[in-house]
Amino acid sequence: MKQEQFKTLLQFFKALADESRLKIIGILANQECSVEELAALMQLKEPTVSHHLAKLKELNLVTMRPEGNSRIYQLDREVLQSISKEIFTPEQMASWIEGVDTEAWENKVLKNYLEVDINSTNIVQCLKEIPASRKKRLVILKWLANKFDLGINYSEREVNDILKPYHPDYATLRRELIGYQLMQRDNGVYWRI
Repeated sequence: MKQEQFKTLLQFFKALADESRLKIIGILANQECSVEELAALMQLKEPTVSHHLAKLKELNLVTMRPEGNSRIYQLDREVLQSISKEIFTPEQMASWIEGVDTEAWENKVLKNYLEVDINSTNIVQCLKEIPASRKKRLVILKWLANKFDLGINYSEREVNDILKPYHPDYATLRRELIGYQLMQRDNGVYWRI
């Protein structure tokens, strides 16, 4: 998401984070009103209502037209729909996390559950334990699944041999890889999905 779009989004949420402004939008969604009418409906002073309307007008959420000595305000439905279509799509919402390390939690889980095996001639990271939490276990299983090449068929013995250095209960890990659908098995042949 571009910086200016992000600023607009923040302004939008700041403007609507006020109970009075939300009520004003609700009223204007049903009818046009003057400042005087809004003040009476909301039991606020006219300068307070004018202040809230100015904040909403900055985002172009309300429009104003003169009518005699009064100014009549209404909700600009097109702008509201435009903001909704541009900002509140799943793709746009996903872009709000730019600059956030999306793998930080997984890395923390790996750091907590893996240790270096010093007794081995090779440096191997092995599991301290198999996590009880399903979510943490999935992180570990994904890490283990990456030890298998895509497109290669493995015998059960080969799978066991690959898993043994990481944890003594390799049979459970093998079953869990199947259970979490990270690998598949058919007639004693295993492969990574």
